[in-house]
Amino acid sequence: MRTNVNLADDARQFADIYAHANGITLGDAITDLIRKGGKAASLPIETVEFGRSAAGFPTFPPSGRVITTEMVNEALEDFI
Repeated sequence: MRTNVNLADDARQFADIYAHANGITLGDAITDLIRKGGKAASLPIETVEFGRSAAGFPTFPPSGRVITTEMVNEALEDFI
């Protein structure tokens, strides 16, 4: 469906970058972003309680998952 909308400059710029990065049209990018926003709004909100070490530094709660150097390197390769 064809329609006209007025977007804030920053929203238009974000949608343009998203479209270019994913190789899709601006209309498809806006559609995709709206759908993702709708899904995110329906997810339950998780609150995380941070702890403190003996020295007083903030610590992440234990999740049972360890992030390895290989995982970081793979994420960096995907990002670049």
